[in-house]
Amino acid sequence: MSVNSKTVKASAKLLRVSPRKLNLVAASIRNMKVGAALVQLNFSKKRIAQDVYKCLRSAIANAENNNGLDIDNLVVSSATVGKALVMKRMQPKGRGRAGRVFKFFSNLYLEVTEVEGSK
Repeated sequence: MSVNSKTVKASAKLLRVSPRKLNLVAASIRNMKVGAALVQLNFSKKRIAQDVYKCLRSAIANAENNNGLDIDNLVVSSATVGKALVMKRMQPKGRGRAGRVFKFFSNLYLEVTEVEGSK
């Protein structure tokens, strides 16, 4: 990457999926050109891939409209997943007992970078 590259960020917060599952989708688009990443997400079978697709489109729009970057030279430089809140619920079990159910939420942070003279 060149020294004068510009970075643009976008985030999606409180996604109703565990960070572990979201990280599988995020890892599949890291260091990819944005065009290839959009195709990868569009044809993914994972449910959360549609939310990652929306966040990536937002990052591309931010780069084009706010920073005036060329969208043909954009690369997903970083896709970070973080923990958000956890809802705790109870599930009835046998013999009058209860089991705990954790419903995880995640945050997604994407960074796209313009690379000069990319392949």
